[in-house]
Amino acid sequence: MSALELAERALRCAEGDEALALVQSERSGMARFAGSEVHQPTLIENETVELQVVRDGRLGIAVGNRTDEEGLRTLAARAAEAADSAPPDADFPGLAPPAEPPAVEGFDEETAALDADEQARLAAAAIGASELDLYGFVTSGVTGIALVSSAGVAAEQELTDVAALALAAVDGASGYAERTGWRLADVDPAAAAVEANEKAKLTRGAGEIEPGSYAAVLEAPAFAELLAYFSYDAFGALGLLEERSYAFEKLGTKVFDERFSLADDALDPAGLPKAFDFEGTPKQRVELVEDGVLTGVVWDRASAKRAGGGQQTTGHAPPSSLRHWGPLAVSLSVAGGEAGSPAELAELVGDGIYVTRLHYLSIVDPREGIVTGMTRDGTFRIRGGKIADPLVNLRFTVSVPQLLAELPGLTREPVLINQSSYYDERYPTGLRSPAIATARFDVTGTGSGPGV
Repeated sequence: MSALELAERALRCAEGDEALALVQSERSGMARFAGSEVHQPTLIENETVELQVVRDGRLGIAVGNRTDEEGLRTLAARAAEAADSAPPDADFPGLAPPAEPPAVEGFDEETAALDADEQARLAAAAIGASELDLYGFVTSGVTGIALVSSAGVAAEQELTDVAALALAAVDGASGYAERTGWRLADVDPAAAAVEANEKAKLTRGAGEIEPGSYAAVLEAPAFAELLAYFSYDAFGALGLLEERSYAFEKLGTKVFDERFSLADDALDPAGLPKAFDFEGTPKQRVELVEDGVLTGVVWDRASAKRAGGGQQTTGHAPPSSLRHWGPLAVSLSVAGGEAGSPAELAELVGDGIYVTRLHYLSIVDPREGIVTGMTRDGTFRIRGGKIADPLVNLRFTVSVPQLLAELPGLTREPVLINQSSYYDERYPTGLRSPAIATARFDVTGTGSGPGV
């Protein structure tokens, strides 16, 4: 039975004025490795059904994974009970009307066919390419999303994704690399391992630096992580409406370096493409920053109704479990620049620091775009335009808008950086980012040295 057929069965069990059934299916595997040994292999095959029922203008939601008739009837009863006890919500826009989703890529037969033995083989290839102890994982999966509603929506998509993370680490040395894509042909775990090893060898004998503001080069994994945290509030309509977002009173204003342009584009085949959101609304590309000017945010139907004035959704409704966040920009894509490599960015910086990866990030002040965290697995001093002395992990607290205010350069080709969480239902997400050079990166202290 397809995910769409299961969603239709669930919808028939619902009792209410309106109803929506969402099915997420997953068939995936993960081969983890530590100390260059594969361990904790994980195989998942699951279907989750969510029913949304509207009764007298009140919305009730219930989620379960029993797909027999009794299970679906029980789920419908729970959703109805939740609706009857829910408070009225003036911002609830009702269910989305039917609309034809765009045709997108994002499914690869070779990736879909990967089984546990193949995942283990790919993990073994990464381990075999590593001279140092290797930690990380190889994972691949097929995700199905199907949505039907009493309003006439019927949408379905299957997605594939594959990712390899490699951390080469021994006492006093560590290096990081990753590969992500929806086609197996685009992901080489052994190449990630080699890159991680090369980085790790350069981190031995790490020293410290004084706290202060430094020019810096952030490799794509580091900048992608920082931008993702900034985006949670900065580029969502709910944060804008609630006046807690950096975008509040800044739309149409030049606030970043003119070299910086950013879009949210779930349709891009170079990312992890999606055809529709969790309301069944077709996805749209949204220009967020154009040549340094903050031009837009993403919308769902609830935030659009709250805004009024004819505002429309852009197809960015999140899962119901994340509805409190409002619409989310989870397919960010940063336009590339002119530099051919991060090493060329170091030449532009002249003197500063070089950061491979960020870790332990948290948002300090969403209105000001302030984020704190640590560097990890490859931090270096830049001297005379060259990547030089290794450094211990650095603590930082940065204003992302200030960091983006002066960008001496960006690398030419954005790369896809994995942003997926593998703890809940699989829903592959990634951020396309180049490496950047910035005039200001605020170091607040030092941490531990590289290594395990």
